[in-house]
Amino acid sequence: MARRQPLPRLWLFTDERLGEQLHAAVERLPRGGGIVFRHYSLALPERRLLFDALHRVALRRGLMLLLAGTAAQARAWGADGSHGRGRGTGFRSAPVHDLAEIRAAERAGANLLFLSPVFATRTHPEAVPLGPRRFSRLAHRTHLPVIALGGMSAERAQKMRALGAYGWAGIDAFA
Repeated sequence: MARRQPLPRLWLFTDERLGEQLHAAVERLPRGGGIVFRHYSLALPERRLLFDALHRVALRRGLMLLLAGTAAQARAWGADGSHGRGRGTGFRSAPVHDLAEIRAAERAGANLLFLSPVFATRTHPEAVPLGPRRFSRLAHRTHLPVIALGGMSAERAQKMRALGAYGWAGIDAFA
């Protein structure tokens, strides 16, 4: 889809943990923010219904909405783009955790990278955090905008911008 706004610097990743707080979290996003819609555990009909509800809010509030899935599915659902590791057309973001995954995302044509986990996170408690220094080294090894993800907060985001983060994303930070 054509870009309606500058690339968001603040992103909400949807997650089943948000439960009833999901809609309030989306409403708290500033105009021009972004949403990565995941909700993988929902059956396809329920996942589509929830996506459609968030899509209406995103359109009303000027939010960019990416669907975690294939580019074809994102197009079919009317998303602004897709989030994942595959190839495809349209706007695409990719999750990355190291230099090899950054290079793979670049080769696959990603437009935006979510580099994680910067700090310890409930989403992946077993993952070893990158920490600010390693995040900075990795963020400076790509020409793509890099979003800091994992244990992020508004306070941490300010420090990460100075280390190469284009913006930041979270789940619990919006709950």
